[in-house]
Amino acid sequence: MSENLQLDKLDVKILDILMHNATIPYTEIAKMLNVSSGTIHVRMKKLENMEIIRSSNLQINPTKVGYDVTAFLGVYLEKSSMYDDVVKELQTISEVTECYYLTGDYNMFVKLLCRDTNHLKDVLHDKIQKINGIDRTETFIALEQTFIRPMKIVLNHK
Repeated sequence: MSENLQLDKLDVKILDILMHNATIPYTEIAKMLNVSSGTIHVRMKKLENMEIIRSSNLQINPTKVGYDVTAFLGVYLEKSSMYDDVVKELQTISEVTECYYLTGDYNMFVKLLCRDTNHLKDVLHDKIQKINGIDRTETFIALEQTFIRPMKIVLNHK
């Protein structure tokens, strides 16, 4: 288990605020935490340099822009040594939004966003199943995204 890389309570509070609303201005965060906006700026730079903050992306509701099918693929590789090559190919497929390397039955787990089941079928047949190194896949279609939430950071002080 990794240490919390020099995080203190202020860092955690800043992260918690931003995980709930990444558009909030530093000046507003500073007021909420009773510190200067310069302090927030310095802390943000530190968190970015430590690669704790990767980015601040906008979350879009896929169904509102015509992507009604969320699917997950359990991917079996021909050989685990082919992982890097398969990942490079998956990165070229715009419908693939997430990819994980796993222990257990599957070598990989992939999230896809598609317009409908015909679009999903086409992506599977014409793109994913043609990737050299993929032995087979199992597809799971999500019926509903029940919730999504930011992680809770707990400082590990002993």
